[in-house]
Amino acid sequence: MPSARRYKYRMSQPKVLITRGYAPEVLREFCDEFDVAVGATGRYLDRWELLERVGEVDALISRSADRVDREVMERAPRLRVVSNFGVGFETLDVEEATRRGIWVCNTPDVLTEATADLAIALLLCACRRISEAEAYVRNGQWNQINPDLFHGSDPEGKVLGILGMGRIGQALARRARAFGMRLIYHNRRRVAAAVEEALGARFVPLEELWALSDFLSVHTPLTPETEHLIDRPQFARMKPGVYFVNTSRGKVVREAALVEALASGKVRGAGLDVFENEPAVHPDLLRMPNVTLLPHIGSATRETRRRMEELTLDNARRVLRGERPRTPVNDLGPAGTRRPGGVS
Repeated sequence: MPSARRYKYRMSQPKVLITRGYAPEVLREFCDEFDVAVGATGRYLDRWELLERVGEVDALISRSADRVDREVMERAPRLRVVSNFGVGFETLDVEEATRRGIWVCNTPDVLTEATADLAIALLLCACRRISEAEAYVRNGQWNQINPDLFHGSDPEGKVLGILGMGRIGQALARRARAFGMRLIYHNRRRVAAAVEEALGARFVPLEELWALSDFLSVHTPLTPETEHLIDRPQFARMKPGVYFVNTSRGKVVREAALVEALASGKVRGAGLDVFENEPAVHPDLLRMPNVTLLPHIGSATRETRRRMEELTLDNARRVLRGERPRTPVNDLGPAGTRRPGGVS
């Protein structure tokens, strides 16, 4: 059975488990300060490996594929911090961690620009039919000049609806303005008037977002309230021929409903970086030429992933030193209060 690789072993040092390989140059100083075990490069730890290895750790640096729930925490009585590589934390039981006095951290901000870049790329792929045209060339079908090939749509002057006006939504809005798009948005809380003015974005209720958008881009976190927020009734209320982009979480959208909307022409084209049951993709999406499909690579630039690694390590380091982490999801006070036995 494969096992995590141990960089150092010093009994007096706090123990840290990193569930997937990190760049050695990022880990070097961290490993001088802590006793670090690292999972295999290129794959995630299996569930049994995670449960087996958390028993003595003080810090866990997790990935989106790692489900850190009560069972994991019960196996890790010394655990003080779960530092997650990524913005989303739906695979982490934050409530249980808080009850046990365990910090939960994520990596916002550092992946904002890269994800917004990908969203605008998917928007352009959808409206300019990039994936269809590229496949046409690769498949050897382009054998004569045809001025009527792959007519798409201009983004200029069109209405871009942004669902979720957090960091990434705002970064997308800045990019979309450069294309001359008109911006509307819906957010759980309306952003400050100064931000709206700077972005040229107008807040609208959800019903207006569906009805007015020529393009719709999803940037909302996955919560019980947002799961399947976009379903058949929502697609039915959208403009005929809308373009749809999702770089947030797949389960915000009912995939079968999106397939139906694409098949009927209600949605003219789509760009998807996330899927409802990833890595599985609805088989009908795989056959649709007007959909660009990407394997959840919103933050996948060398520079961004390096910053994400550094931030996860910094959050863990701060907690293990008795300090408050930089980007906590929960709040345990100025530096956190470890409850006796780990549970209140």
